Amino acid sequence: MSAAQLPRKDIDVPIENVSGTGADVALIGAGVMGEAVLVSLIDAVGAERIRISDGRAEHGAAVAQRHGVRWCATNTEAVDGVGAVVIAVKPKDVGALATEIDGVLDAAALVVSIAAGIPTAYLESRLGGTNPVVRVMPNTPATIGHGVSVLSAGTSATADHLDRTEQLLAGTGTVLRVDEAYQDVVTGISGSGPAYVFYLIDALAEAGVLGGLSRDVALDLARATVAGSGAMALASGEHPAILRERVSSPAGTTVAGVRELDERGVRAAVIAAVDAARARSVELGRDLP
Repeated sequence: MSAAQLPRKDIDVPIENVSGTGADVALIGAGVMGEAVLVSLIDAVGAERIRISDGRAEHGAAVAQRHGVRWCATNTEAVDGVGAVVIAVKPKDVGALATEIDGVLDAAALVVSIAAGIPTAYLESRLGGTNPVVRVMPNTPATIGHGVSVLSAGTSATADHLDRTEQLLAGTGTVLRVDEAYQDVVTGISGSGPAYVFYLIDALAEAGVLGGLSRDVALDLARATVAGSGAMALASGEHPAILRERVSSPAGTTVAGVRELDERGVRAAVIAAVDAARARSVELGRDLP
């Protein structure tokens, strides 16, 4: 079974009141990640309790029609009276959006931001400091229900707000919690991590082509190997070094390959890539209008 064929996890945690005010949820931004979150929101609260808006009116309306949710022409219309709002716009647009909806959004409404690098304190200040804010770093496998979403509470967000956010995002896959101080490194690992894995799949497949395999067969081997290895690492709970050793027979092919990876600095390169992504996330949160 390929990763694309894996079933979504079942969600049976209905939310009767997501913030103490209205029960509706607004999603601002209907891009790839926004639509993945939308599917999770539908699982959690039902399509009839969701409204969305997007700066690209035609695109947003099409997403709303596809999922049977209410389309709103403006952001203020979408958030008016809702109990929670999920912000899924580009980081550079978060400040303007917060200013736009401030005064319309209920002061007790839960605000969930999936915009990379944006600190909760920035949103809190733009929203008058009353709304509980939860920062989330999702990743693209959320689009098939097998992603990772990492939550961090802002100043006014309580454990209850984190619980509610976790319920809203359960359909995206695994949901974890960390202190906000670690969100930038989370961005480097799980946020950007799928790109590194896809890079590895491409490299494995290219090696297969070099060895004489057709590209289709090489890609199938690489995809299935990475998917199976990840599933095994998750299911076993064992340290990856132990799992690697189990594949590595003395003086065998795997040991020879791993030695080549070490000599070419692959481990150091991966660590450097994560750190570069972390640093960029810090920059995004620092250079805000």
